[in-house]
Amino acid sequence: MQIIDRTQVFDGHYKVDQLIVQDGDQRLRREQFAPGKAVAALVYDTARQVYVLNRQFRIGPEADLLEIAAGMIDGNEAPETAVRREIHEELGYEVDHLEEIVCIWPSPGTSSEEITVFYAEVSRKTGAGGGLAEENEHIEMVELSWEALLAEPLRDAKTVLAVQWVRLRG
Repeated sequence: MQIIDRTQVFDGHYKVDQLIVQDGDQRLRREQFAPGKAVAALVYDTARQVYVLNRQFRIGPEADLLEIAAGMIDGNEAPETAVRREIHEELGYEVDHLEEIVCIWPSPGTSSEEITVFYAEVSRKTGAGGGLAEENEHIEMVELSWEALLAEPLRDAKTVLAVQWVRLRG
């Protein structure tokens, strides 16, 4: 398959592109959700020995969801810079140690979104967290022991992936 043409058909909070794809003798029209590149991190407070996640309303499931800190990469910002910013905005922590887990396409059949997932260790809370008022974020910080985190019914894919990564590392 080869992409012949791309046209942006919606430019709101997110973007949608329409692609014309050549598949042998056929030309197919496909829509692509194009939100951009994002970062996410499972945050572990080494001083207090708890995982710090957040709970916030999400449009997709139309419900509050427990998930790891995450956000969009701004312009040409490096993923490491973006994830440090998001951890501070959402949880109020400065990062002591950062390790990339994987870069994924969470829904490649319909979306061009790419998420770089990290594991972050923190020990210094220097901000309030809770998100940015100008971005209409209302983030509840949730602290969980390892046992409590494993008992949570996680439904967010990037969160499940990060927790499983820690679990496999022992």
